[in-house]
Amino acid sequence: MKALVLAGGSGTRLRPITHTSAKQLVPVANKPVLFYGLEAIAAAGIKDVGIVVGDNAREISDAVGDGSKFGLDITYIPQSAPLGLAHAVLVSRDYLGDDDFTMYLGDNFVVGGIEGPIEAFRAHRPDAHLLLTHVSDPRGFGVAELDASGRVRGLEEKPAHPKSDLALVGVYLFSPAIHEAVRAVTPSWRGELEITHAVQWLIDEGRDVRSSRITGYWKDTGNVTDMLEVNRLVLEAVEPRCDGVVENSEIIGRVRIEEGAVVRNARVVGPVVIGAGTVVTDSYVGPFTSIAEECLVEDSELEFSIVLRGASISGVRRIEASLIGRHVQVTPAPPVPHAHRLVLGDHSRAQISS
Repeated sequence: MKALVLAGGSGTRLRPITHTSAKQLVPVANKPVLFYGLEAIAAAGIKDVGIVVGDNAREISDAVGDGSKFGLDITYIPQSAPLGLAHAVLVSRDYLGDDDFTMYLGDNFVVGGIEGPIEAFRAHRPDAHLLLTHVSDPRGFGVAELDASGRVRGLEEKPAHPKSDLALVGVYLFSPAIHEAVRAVTPSWRGELEITHAVQWLIDEGRDVRSSRITGYWKDTGNVTDMLEVNRLVLEAVEPRCDGVVENSEIIGRVRIEEGAVVRNARVVGPVVIGAGTVVTDSYVGPFTSIAEECLVEDSELEFSIVLRGASISGVRRIEASLIGRHVQVTPAPPVPHAHRLVLGDHSRAQISS
């Protein structure tokens, strides 16, 4: 079995961060979200991985390399434009050949791995196997409808009136039958070749399409709120460690301080990760915060946030629930004179709070 990892999307919901950085490389607990997916694929015993890339190809390849650090053999597959998940399968035809494969969306985060679904796929070898999860509002997802036996009866893409609350997780398992399906479908109203349409084609053709429900946690890290939530979840399991320098500071709970980092005259309440070479002075860093490498936090308060490489935060009273990009500078606004300009008629009375 091979793996096909999709890393060519533009990440419009994470702008402006993704104007200058691939969304799959935005870090969660100081590790790019894409790396968690690659590690899950390696843990499932898959070695051959094709990564579909677009305009961000250079950045992705610089970060991932040849895959050896993950125990993988990586091949990069160019996609001219993000024209849909089924289009990604279409352009990967030569690489995939006639092998079974798992398709993994590079900005998805699945806790618990994918070994179980892969074992089930190998045991029964249907034409397609979908991972599903219950969601509170299915209207923003691909939604699956199951028959009485649990097989997939129908799929809808972002339906206004969903027939179930079972959303498609960004992990799919396919036999070579999917190649005929992606050639058979036409672009949707979005101008994309939808993988839901291709799987629906398999269903309509009487092919075997099965599913399983993930028992762990899943998130599409496509927006800031979800990114912060995944960061919170990963930090819950951080192991406390100090490879840096701590001076005259209070360190509480699970805090990881990387090599070369300096924490001075500060209070840090975990779970927190402070990256290599980062300096935190005269500041408070609160729970569920990850600060990347070579950052500066001085005379400031920071909590429930992600700070990317090279950013500096100086003299800011309070920052929370924030995503701060690479080499950003955050400082206090200059003081503004406080004055009142009045035009009052004769015999007026005015009350002004000072």
